[in-house]
Amino acid sequence: KIQILKAVRDRALVFVLAYTAVRVGEILRNPNDPRRRGVQWCEISLSDGNMDVYRKKQQWDVASLPEPVIEPLRSYRTLVDPPTVQWPVFPTFDQRTLATLVQDELDGPDTIKERRDEYVRDFLLALDEDIHPPSITTDGARSILQRLSDATEVDIEHPKHDYLAPHGGRRGMGEVLVRGFGYTVAARYLDNSEKMIRDRYSHIEVDELGELATEAINEIDSI
Repeated sequence: KIQILKAVRDRALVFVLAYTAVRVGEILRNPNDPRRRGVQWCEISLSDGNMDVYRKKQQWDVASLPEPVIEPLRSYRTLVDPPTVQWPVFPTFDQRTLATLVQDELDGPDTIKERRDEYVRDFLLALDEDIHPPSITTDGARSILQRLSDATEVDIEHPKHDYLAPHGGRRGMGEVLVRGFGYTVAARYLDNSEKMIRDRYSHIEVDELGELATEAINEIDSI
């Protein structure tokens, strides 16, 4: 069951990063910033299609959950069945971390041994005992994406990364939104200024201007 839980967690994480355009630090734990402890289930509304995230600008805000994200998150939540809504959406499965948590939360070495003997992994014990594991870290997410990229043999052409890095989804959604709905909508979705979005995706405007110029030239030639 642990491998299934882990696979479904990773799948949900990929969908969130690919389609919501959130920054990885807005939904996962940063060990150097206690305010960034990772998104919890109480901060996600699948019925309304949104989640509360702690933005880069140091304040809480609502991020959209588009339709492709809803089903993976719903299936994942059903499978995990977290005991409380304060559970992290993307908990760690690191055995050393979980073993330490179990030992800290349960009373007495005999009780700890007896309870741990009942479970294949400490994560399952934590679920039953409502022992909250920490969220995976931003570095942990990069490791997950590295592993998934290697497993699928995705061909990556990037000067800095040989895998599908977390910000790739954000850049991809920006490209889709600018081309489909313009810079203003893209800026709102990506939680950036319109100027920054125009600068970052200036190649799109150049492409569009080139197409318009070509169309104008063709019209003149046809006269």
